[in-house]
Amino acid sequence: MRLSVDEAFEKYGDRLFAAAFSVCRNQMDADDAVQEALIKYHTHGLDYLSETHVKAWLLRVAINCAKNTASSFWRKNTVVWEEYMDELVFEAPEDGALFDAVMRLPQKYRIAIHLFYFEEYAVQEIAQILRCREGTVKSQLSRGRKLLKNMLMEDWNDDE
Repeated sequence: MRLSVDEAFEKYGDRLFAAAFSVCRNQMDADDAVQEALIKYHTHGLDYLSETHVKAWLLRVAINCAKNTASSFWRKNTVVWEEYMDELVFEAPEDGALFDAVMRLPQKYRIAIHLFYFEEYAVQEIAQILRCREGTVKSQLSRGRKLLKNMLMEDWNDDE
């Protein structure tokens, strides 16, 4: 008995996700565990006795993948940046608010803003570092600035 990966995902994807999520309590890690389980299913190429056997095997693999992720060195030794904020010392309170706003930006904008303002790279250098076009860097900087402006204006309006 052998299901295609698409069929296996269609039939058992939600159950695999629920099982993985219950272990790692994180949507992205659960999605990764499901994907890894389906990749292993595809690469092993084993024949199973029944669909029940396929489901059980996939669940076991998804749970094991989730456990590996949950117990990984990286997961155990990461600190959420909000918790780390308390340890940082800024010259002025505004610097802390700016850093917090930059950290809330989507990653692509945050990286471009950081390299441009904090590391003082030129647009051309950032494009080389990120292996993208200068126009892409310029648009990321522009959009990132706009998002920062909106965030800081909201924070400023909330303080009044």
